[in-house]
Amino acid sequence: MSILTINKSKNAVDIAFEDSKMIVFLEDGRELSIPLEWFPRLRKATSEQLSKWRLIGKGEGIHWSEIDEDISVENLLE
Repeated sequence: MSILTINKSKNAVDIAFEDSKMIVFLEDGRELSIPLEWFPRLRKATSEQLSKWRLIGKGEGIHWSEIDEDISVENLLE
């Protein structure tokens, strides 16, 4: 019997915003769609503030300096 294991990455490579959600693109091809409602600072931010993000820890997290928000990709996957 063989067991297939799939190495799923927990690192983001890009993010986008659409209506009231954030879409996180992972390096293994998966896309996470997360409601902005879960993150009050993101929900209240302007489009310009949302666009000023950067990946931290080689894609392990996302950071917005202007609105003082950090999100762990691993926590989004749980």
